[in-house]
Amino acid sequence: MLLCQHQSHFVQLMLVVLCPRLNGHSAVIRYYSSDSKDELHIRYLDGEDSGIVVIGINRPKAKNAINKNLVKMMFEAVEDIKKNKKVRSVILCSLVPGIFCAGADLKERAKMHQSEVGPFVSKARALITELGNLISSNIAKMGLVETTLAIIPGAGGTQRLPRVIGVSLAKELIFAARVVDGTQAQQMGLVSHSVEQNNSGDAAYLRALELAREINPQEVDLSTGLAIEEACYSQVIPTKDRLEGLSAFKEKRQPQYKGE
Repeated sequence: MLLCQHQSHFVQLMLVVLCPRLNGHSAVIRYYSSDSKDELHIRYLDGEDSGIVVIGINRPKAKNAINKNLVKMMFEAVEDIKKNKKVRSVILCSLVPGIFCAGADLKERAKMHQSEVGPFVSKARALITELGNLISSNIAKMGLVETTLAIIPGAGGTQRLPRVIGVSLAKELIFAARVVDGTQAQQMGLVSHSVEQNNSGDAAYLRALELAREINPQEVDLSTGLAIEEACYSQVIPTKDRLEGLSAFKEKRQPQYKGE
């Protein structure tokens, strides 16, 4: 689960859907970047789905490869979402049939000056940090295949993957540039859910939408949340552990908590 904090506002969930397409729901649509506005669609769902935002990537000719402009647009979209106090869940998916994302745009990368590569990778890494729970269809294919190009994963893959599936298995996948399907990914713990693909190719998106609908009603408004926090905090005020923590801090020593 991803907590995107902006001042006192939290977006409680981002679901990354490794499956193309989103269909039909009534929504307010926003575009980013006037010169490439069709590459990123932002849909603010309404009605019963109010509070859910769908980010759709649409670079069919590049197989949704991540370039500088897409990173810029996605950062703009995320910042707008963080400022919207009505947003509770975000779904990131592809609008290109059969494709989620081919990774970095290597054609653009080949034209970059050496001095541009580092900053771009850093910004892409920061963007990936914004992503949370993963959902895939069972036929989705995913992998860190950078070693086939004489490079290594640069957007955080060497650090995130071993934290999710363990160091040994992460080494195997990265060194061998192995590609796994959705079922294998779920077995490894790489994705949270793997669903049987349907005829329209949007099974993972529909599952993500179900999850968002389940989670949204559980979120309380800010004033209620602060009241709950105050009630919980009042319970720790009379404890011996609280006093021990303050004493240890003052005396610059490790606290000895007893659960009292």
